[in-house]
Amino acid sequence: MFLVNTDYISGKELEMLGLVKGSTIQSKNIGRDISQGFKTIVGGELKAYTEMMNDARTLATQRMTEEAEKLGADAVINIRYASSAVMQGAAEVMAYGTAVKFVN
Repeated sequence: MFLVNTDYISGKELEMLGLVKGSTIQSKNIGRDISQGFKTIVGGELKAYTEMMNDARTLATQRMTEEAEKLGADAVINIRYASSAVMQGAAEVMAYGTAVKFVN
C-alpha cells in the first residue's frame, strides 16, 4: 500500500475509489498530565504529549489504511491530518485521503 501526500503517483494512472479516513481520540493519564503541567513553568518540549500525538497519528493512519484495503485500494493519495482538542488533555487525530487503484 502506497501512502502519499501528493495527488498523483509518478508513472501510475489512477482510478479513484473514494474518501477514506481513520481517527482516534487519545489522552494521557492524570500523573503525566500533572507532570507536563509543571513542564510549562520552565518551558521545553512536552515529550509525553509529543509521544501521545505520534501514537495517535500512527493509529489513525493504520485505520485509514484498513478502510482503503477494504475498498481494494493500491494506494491512498493526498493524505492529510487534522487534530482538535476534545476536552482538556484529550485530542482527536484524523487521517484522511483518497483511496485509488492502479489502472496500469
